[in-house]
Amino acid sequence: MRVLGIETSCDETGVAVYDTERGLLSQALFSQIDMHAVYGGVVPELASRDHVRRLLPLLRQVLSDAGIGARELDGVAYTAGPGLAGALLVGAGVARALAYGWGVPALPVHHMEGHLLAPLLEDDAPEFPFVALLVSGGHSLLLEARALGEYVPLGESVDDAAGEAFDKAAKMMGLGYPGGPAISRLAEQGRAGRFRFPRPMTDRPGLDMSFSGLKTFTLNTIHDLGGATALNDQDRADVALAFQEAVVDTLVIKCRRAMQATGAKRLVVAGGVSANGMLRERLARAMGKLGVKAYYPGLAYCTDNGAMIAYAGALRLAAGERQEGLGVSVRARWPLSKLARVPVR
Repeated sequence: MRVLGIETSCDETGVAVYDTERGLLSQALFSQIDMHAVYGGVVPELASRDHVRRLLPLLRQVLSDAGIGARELDGVAYTAGPGLAGALLVGAGVARALAYGWGVPALPVHHMEGHLLAPLLEDDAPEFPFVALLVSGGHSLLLEARALGEYVPLGESVDDAAGEAFDKAAKMMGLGYPGGPAISRLAEQGRAGRFRFPRPMTDRPGLDMSFSGLKTFTLNTIHDLGGATALNDQDRADVALAFQEAVVDTLVIKCRRAMQATGAKRLVVAGGVSANGMLRERLARAMGKLGVKAYYPGLAYCTDNGAMIAYAGALRLAAGERQEGLGVSVRARWPLSKLARVPVR
């Protein structure tokens, strides 16, 4: 099957074509980071309007790059949630209209399932079952993936997600948006040991996570240094390093517990935070001691993209799943555990 994938859940417009025999044929992505950076975070209405401007030109580009016509597609997959409702409606409306006009099935895709399956786009792809750490934007969760659509929750953030904490900590230091890459770059210049931040919820059993208190600890540290305007470059670098180490160590500890609890030997790490170099390095050491192999998406597929939606949609469409009727609906909140298990043919 050849499937068009459309991603518009937040601040990136992604379009791709995936072929179940030939793999990824083409993809295009437009990031709204520059537009939202002025405001220090995503402005939902601006995000929705920009998706309207970008989506059809990107679609034409992707079909041209793939060397196929619209009538050669067998289905359209689109992100239906979770995400910003207005942004999701742009992609959903376009996808449903195109599918109807072309006479092909349309399929709503769970955004986090897209991230979960992104590592399967790589040559060295994991097989089910595996444990997954999903750290994307407002989501931080651990789950056991037994099959396509069969996901057993193990733990999640009870307040701020890791990605949100990165953004908020960066804003406290005047680093701008998005916070993750900015803190990661700055941390490379940090001096280890100057600050020691807490590793939240690691002193108790369980796999749930919390990063709100770490955000507060960061703010208090900055206040102790005289406030954001009093920080020099080295202060910022040292705080960035201490913050990043705390987040990374917390995630590593939780992953280690999850692998020990389940006995699994494969760990998938996906979402924007999965691109963090320190996280990959420390997970490699920790998982190596347990005899566990860690899998990641390519850096191009860590953040939101159309390829992961096209791929997830292709798997489900190939298994016979279809969306009935012509209604357009999206879900700002959508628990991953509510997805139906779909046997892959």
